Amino acid sequence: MAVINRIAGLADEMAAWRRHLHAHPELSFDCHETAAFVAARLREFGVDEVHEGIAQSGVVAVIRGRGEGPAIGLRADMDALPMDDLSGTDHVSTVPGRAHACGHDGHTAMLLGAAKYLAETRNFAGTAVLLFQPAEEDGGGGNVMVQEGVMERFGIEQVYGLHNGPGLPEGSFNGRPGPLMAAVDEFALTVRGKGGHAAQPHRTLDPIPAGAALVTALQTLVSRERDPLEPLVVSVTQFHAGSATNVIAPEAVIKGTVRSYDAALRDRTERRIREIAAGVAAVHGLEIDVDYSRDYPATVNDPDRFAFAAEVAREIAGADAVDEATPPRMGAEDFSYMLEARPGAYLFLGQGDTPFCHHPAYDFNDAIAPVGASWFARLVERAQPAASA
Repeated sequence: MAVINRIAGLADEMAAWRRHLHAHPELSFDCHETAAFVAARLREFGVDEVHEGIAQSGVVAVIRGRGEGPAIGLRADMDALPMDDLSGTDHVSTVPGRAHACGHDGHTAMLLGAAKYLAETRNFAGTAVLLFQPAEEDGGGGNVMVQEGVMERFGIEQVYGLHNGPGLPEGSFNGRPGPLMAAVDEFALTVRGKGGHAAQPHRTLDPIPAGAALVTALQTLVSRERDPLEPLVVSVTQFHAGSATNVIAPEAVIKGTVRSYDAALRDRTERRIREIAAGVAAVHGLEIDVDYSRDYPATVNDPDRFAFAAEVAREIAGADAVDEATPPRMGAEDFSYMLEARPGAYLFLGQGDTPFCHHPAYDFNDAIAPVGASWFARLVERAQPAASA
């Protein structure tokens, strides 16, 4: 089986929906216009229930199949990024400083395409629950939806998500059982010294040498303290200090990110950052405040659910177009919260040789929308076949 014929016939509609969303991007939890557009389309399709205002601007659609059965969840994210859109398309963002540069407009359009097909055909038992989620990029909307009880409220027993994959062959699928994407933490280290005249450094407690020593010491967490076979990233991404060449600043601020998979390694890395900060502070005779926050957990595919999702992908794209052993990625994804709440799987859908996500010239490839929508729809039909099928 390839792309579902009816869904292939929706290609132009999905492209139109997607380009409308691309031109009107919204950020984080403030996806109210996007949600209204999604809810309007869902009502046009004749889904059984539309629930709005979940996680502030999330939408949940319920489609009942033929007869009794379990509920399966399908998720798409809706939010954009706070950056300029330099894609140069006819549907370029109309909002300066906002861009759908990660393809969430395409994810939403694909799930809408699946919704229209499922509402028309209902060739499944039980219930399909479609989760249109805000705030994947910032705020953890997936976690908020889980905390607000969507899994229990709608009886979801398994859940699936999909992300476009620039650089992967167009229409191919990519994933792995177990850990797929990393947990992400952030740190901010404030080095508090004593400012003064740059010509009299002996009268100060200069935070910059201490900050430089701190940056250097943090590199040993990966290079010297970690098992080389355990994935870990510790990246210092900001160093702010000073305002003039003849002034020693009273403080410096260092920020960065930690990416990991193993829970014990995650714990140890946080502990060691705190210990290194305390040691550098003692050596330099000043204070270092540590603000360490844990954000999205690792995205971990249930092995059985991943095997099922890959099997459906092979039906849609062909056996040669499905990679079931991709290496883990150090990026993060808040679908991880849904996978902690329910077994399921998350895959990547190749969109060809395009700019990568978060690049200002990025644009979703509309040609892959029928592939993704068919995958969503067939997951439901295969997982919960109707008695008459």
